[in-house]
Amino acid sequence: MKTVTTLIFLLFVSTSASAAEPEGVPPPPEAYCKWEMTNYSIPSPLCGLKGEVPRGEKLVSDAAKGNCLACHELPIKGVEAYGTVAPPLSGIANRLSEAQLRLRVVDSRHLNPNSIMPGFYRDPSLINRPGKGYEGRTFLAAQDVEDVIAYLGTLK
Repeated sequence: MKTVTTLIFLLFVSTSASAAEPEGVPPPPEAYCKWEMTNYSIPSPLCGLKGEVPRGEKLVSDAAKGNCLACHELPIKGVEAYGTVAPPLSGIANRLSEAQLRLRVVDSRHLNPNSIMPGFYRDPSLINRPGKGYEGRTFLAAQDVEDVIAYLGTLK
């Protein structure tokens, strides 16, 4: 009887723990780094981080993260389907500086209040009706944003 009671207790505890954290919800949010816009750009890397191109390339095509391909055409080998509702990003590094790209990824509504592009590092207090489990967090981590910026900087 004691074994059955213990098993029932363990089953209840593990079920309760998994119910508290819905599947697919990211871990608790990282500390948000304040950023400052200057001349329609964010000159300093978020949190002083340095981006890595290979990770950035993976993020832009990751449907669960950046998902840039949903709206933008990108020169990624093996990708034949991409969105056309936003400008193509081939050659973007010839048109915009790293600081200008950073503002567009972080929160494009500073350039166009009607933009449909998500603010991937928008101040969490400004996110209207976040999904359950996403309260107080940004859509991408600061490192993810810097990785995307590093990748976009290679598109000349």
